[in-house]
Amino acid sequence: MTASQSAKVEKRSPEIVLRDGQPAAVILDIEDYRDMLERLEDLDDLEMLKQMREMPLNFRRLDEFLAEYHPSV
Repeated sequence: MTASQSAKVEKRSPEIVLRDGQPAAVILDIEDYRDMLERLEDLDDLEMLKQMREMPLNFRRLDEFLAEYHPSV
């Protein structure tokens, strides 16, 4: 399929798969799935940032930091 052909393809609505009459899975368009994963990662990042902002800040002098700093490279 060429790029011009793929641009013409319409997005499909999510399809719900039933098992014993109950929703068991969802089939999504791959781009919708990727967008959803990206949004979830963003939410995780925001939660981590919130937690980091609640932590106290500890400042040290540069020479103290450099005395402890041992790069692994």
